[in-house]
Amino acid sequence: MSVLRLICCVLLATACLAAGAEQPAARPNIVFVLADDMGWTDLGCCGSKFYETPNIDRLAAQGMRFTDAYSACTVCSPSRACILTGQYPARLHITDWIAGHKRPFAKLRVPDWTLRLSPEIPNVARVLKSAGYATASIGKWHLGPENCWPDRQGFDLNVGGCDKGQPPSYFAPYRIPTLTDGPDGEFLSERLTSEALTFIERNKDKPFFLYLPHYAVHTPIQAKPAVIAKYKARQDKSAPHHNPGYAALVESVDDSVGRLMRKLEELGLADHTIVVFTSDNGGLIGCTSNAPLRAGKGSAYEGGVRVPLIVKWPGVAKPGSANHTPVIGADFFPTLLAMAGVRGPQSHTLDGESLVPLLRQSGTLARDALYWHYPHYHPGGATPYGAIREGAFRLVEFYEDNRVELYDLSDDIGETKDLAASRPEKAAALRKRLAEWRTRVGAQMPTPNPDHDPDNGQRARKPRT
Repeated sequence: MSVLRLICCVLLATACLAAGAEQPAARPNIVFVLADDMGWTDLGCCGSKFYETPNIDRLAAQGMRFTDAYSACTVCSPSRACILTGQYPARLHITDWIAGHKRPFAKLRVPDWTLRLSPEIPNVARVLKSAGYATASIGKWHLGPENCWPDRQGFDLNVGGCDKGQPPSYFAPYRIPTLTDGPDGEFLSERLTSEALTFIERNKDKPFFLYLPHYAVHTPIQAKPAVIAKYKARQDKSAPHHNPGYAALVESVDDSVGRLMRKLEELGLADHTIVVFTSDNGGLIGCTSNAPLRAGKGSAYEGGVRVPLIVKWPGVAKPGSANHTPVIGADFFPTLLAMAGVRGPQSHTLDGESLVPLLRQSGTLARDALYWHYPHYHPGGATPYGAIREGAFRLVEFYEDNRVELYDLSDDIGETKDLAASRPEKAAALRKRLAEWRTRVGAQMPTPNPDHDPDNGQRARKPRT
């Protein structure tokens, strides 16, 4: 080899090494699993003695569990829009499940709210895609008509996402327009998981964002007969959790998490993949119990909005740790982008805050309050209301009669002792903060209903979700 050629080779090698040293670390993969209507205590690691969730419990042992995690709404569509955009439902004006519950003779008329997630609003999938991520939404969408479906929102792949809030059937034929039918009797939770595994396989050599919003455990309560029979054999109807069909649906979500984790390990991706597990709102009373929380999905109380949340961030979140800071769905947008080392649009207003300091156990959050706004009626018990949690105190304001209730969750997690009369100054201060927040985010308020008929006030059209 000539001296000149040798010098060129050395210079080329040096340049390559220098370029490599300047390259940022490979971005982590992100798997976000969203259960539908799964209650705060519906996991073994969250207290259930009946539902079997060994895979999700193992995930909790490998990451951080948030004990005071909240959905942004007591129903699904607003919560999902908030997760994707980092904005409160009140700011988005997506404040009920789409297309909502109709109560034409009620005391208040609901506002002219938005029945779609506009593709023009920045969301986590579009931002990650612009940073080089492969993106997929596999499962329930429920955020508007076809021009608002995942493939119009920054997702490369949409499997199963449409305007449906629940599956017509958990067994093929599914009658879901964006999901080709498998063999008769194929089970939906398993099919969605298989689609997710295929996506991971195809994108194992590049960073990917997998959004897996299961239809389970939403009604209809349909599951594999053998699994239902297993739970029926040890059913104790006096226990809080005792529904065999619902238990089998919970198990189907747990099985999905197990298959995902095994695939990540098989491909050597487990140590480079962030996994998030949560629910879009509290459990539905009649299917499960949220005890010791009060009420459930579609209510104004903790049972409607407190949800399980587990985050596995290998090498960062301490395995088996728990964090008691109140967090909410709006936090996912800034958190996932921070984890990925990706900047969000500077012009996009965020209501959430990055949870990275909590996951690193290196700091706290700047905010001291969370907010809710639901100017609607729901069969789960909600009349139009707003709520605020500041520290351990939670205040609920009911818009029909301007009444407030105040609870101290530190010693009354079940919201059984209303302190509004005994702590009037605290109630007034929180009510003022709630009103100021509504103004800041441009919340839409219900108005007096000229068609109000007290005798028919509870008559409603049958809801679709």
